[in-house]
Amino acid sequence: MRVESEADRRDVVHSISMETRVKERMTTDEAIRRAVEIFPFEGYMCTPHDKTVKGAYSNIADMARRYLQPGSAILDFGCGPCDKTAVLQLLGFHCSAYDDLQDDWHKLPGNREKILSFAKNCGIDFKEARGGMLPFEKNSFDMIMLHDVLEHLHNSPRDLLNDLLELAKPEGLLFVTVPNAVNIRKRVDVLFGRTNLPPFEGYYWYPGSWRGHVREYVMNDLVHLSEYLDLEVLELRGCDHMLEKLPMFSRPAYLLVTNLFKGWKDSWLLVARKRKGWSAKKTLPQDALAGVLRKSTRYDYTK
Repeated sequence: MRVESEADRRDVVHSISMETRVKERMTTDEAIRRAVEIFPFEGYMCTPHDKTVKGAYSNIADMARRYLQPGSAILDFGCGPCDKTAVLQLLGFHCSAYDDLQDDWHKLPGNREKILSFAKNCGIDFKEARGGMLPFEKNSFDMIMLHDVLEHLHNSPRDLLNDLLELAKPEGLLFVTVPNAVNIRKRVDVLFGRTNLPPFEGYYWYPGSWRGHVREYVMNDLVHLSEYLDLEVLELRGCDHMLEKLPMFSRPAYLLVTNLFKGWKDSWLLVARKRKGWSAKKTLPQDALAGVLRKSTRYDYTK
């Protein structure tokens, strides 16, 4: 069922907020359907032509339910319009969200207000990024999530992830999803001389500072990331977050091939846990740092 008017939408959102407060137990599919119904941007959470819901929602919800109990505290960093956050809030988690809302479409007239209203009515504790310290207490979250965030960072994720992990409880979880830099589409494109980077026209004409992908990840990057952050990997695998972009007829063939070659999936999913006695590590001894840096330059750091 689609919500036909703004009045109906407000009624449904109010109903959802009440349901969340009494911790109504929904299935993942029910929570996704309800979020799609009241989300203020039609066609964002599902494809307009065949109403296929993006696979990221079920994957993310299922992972949260696998590793957390209802009522657990989750921080969705880089949440965008709170679409994924809302699904988890409907499933009975206590969700906080953080974003600067500076993507070009966020700044179109009325869109920021719609996002903030949606988050509030869903019961999400939304904090708008304005620079400075993260506005959350340390050791307060059971899970820190970053979905489709790391690939947008212009600098190393080292400081950011260490700061975020300080907000997680002892042995709390980090849950990351990123596009696969070597998925099957990109492998084929490169074979035919096309780019595996974002489309050039979008980069060339983007208004203001580039907000698209800067550095995408492969599986080994996430292995190293977990090692550098002193995290125990609980789950690391390829997943299907962009299946709706394929024509319906080609999806079975894609799934057949990528289930055989899982490194060809469109995205990576990582769930990792803070080890006992975890502490932030943001620097290396100078000799170790020199050994790393000399791999990317001709300068002899040993002198």
